[in-house]
Amino acid sequence: MKRSLTILTATMTTALVAIGPATAFAEGELNLYSSRHYDTDERLYSDFTQATGIKINRIEGKADELIARMSAEGANSPADILLTVDTSRLERAKEVGVLQSIESDILEERIPANLQDSDNQWFGFSQRARIIFYDKTDVANPPQDYVSLADPVYKGLVCHRSSSNVYSQTLLAAVIENHGAEAAKTWAQGVVDNFARDPEGGDTDQLRGIVSGQCDISIANTYYFARSVRTEVSGLPEDARANIGWVFPAQNAEGAHMNLSGGGVAAHAPNKENAILFMEYLAGDQAQQYFSAGNDEYPAVPGVSLSPSVASLGLFRPDAVDLSKVAKNVAAAQKIFNEVGWK
Repeated sequence: MKRSLTILTATMTTALVAIGPATAFAEGELNLYSSRHYDTDERLYSDFTQATGIKINRIEGKADELIARMSAEGANSPADILLTVDTSRLERAKEVGVLQSIESDILEERIPANLQDSDNQWFGFSQRARIIFYDKTDVANPPQDYVSLADPVYKGLVCHRSSSNVYSQTLLAAVIENHGAEAAKTWAQGVVDNFARDPEGGDTDQLRGIVSGQCDISIANTYYFARSVRTEVSGLPEDARANIGWVFPAQNAEGAHMNLSGGGVAAHAPNKENAILFMEYLAGDQAQQYFSAGNDEYPAVPGVSLSPSVASLGLFRPDAVDLSKVAKNVAAAQKIFNEVGWK
């Protein structure tokens, strides 16, 4: 039975719980299929090998390609773990049968119930809040929730990613879960009516759209902006960020929508014990803290300290909706996108 939900809020402190990988060295290796494309994850892998003696063999690629590959490989697949981004992809991997249920008291205790699959086939390890950004010089009263993005007062001001993007799909899927399909369709139509331009680009492009004056309001995941605070590699230097404000939406309602990065043990994992050990390692304080320090994400485990770049965005209340339920609404979300002409 799932334990009660622990919500990521202002109760985050620097106090850490000493949970980590087994002290005894394990034997063998681990075959990791990963769509996480961050160079900073190298530290996660090397620290695990150093702590356990388990060698990690990696195959990297796009999530859909890796899921298709695991499905085609079937019982002969060498994959032990699938790591990917967004709840919809984790749920897709479950639906096509490339993951398996596992038992782990550590994962059950460490990962909040709404950030793990109801059948224990996948677990979230890091989060990104999907929030509203705006031009402080042009927008005196920015929308305070997702629903308000459809308000006609913001007509011609909003830029957003395309409907084919998983972040867009999962956000609308969450709106469906929280407000119902009819309200979600009305919302999507209102946002389309408020577009400043046709949807294009990634999250950083939405922020650049504010800087360039293409639009005044956009939605993006927090880690894109937090990364620019830590390093200017994202193309958003300090002077470009100066006029960008942000709102953690729906703080008096459902809370800010969270995107999830997580993983599961492969259905035919040849090194299942090592795979579970790696999953438990990712839920430990050392790895959890590194998700924040290395990639500007929010840890999935409550109580783990945030990096300065992430903490600078401020505290907020996240949406506590069950993300496994949200993932099941993705097909309905895509249907709505098509019906309202969200390109």
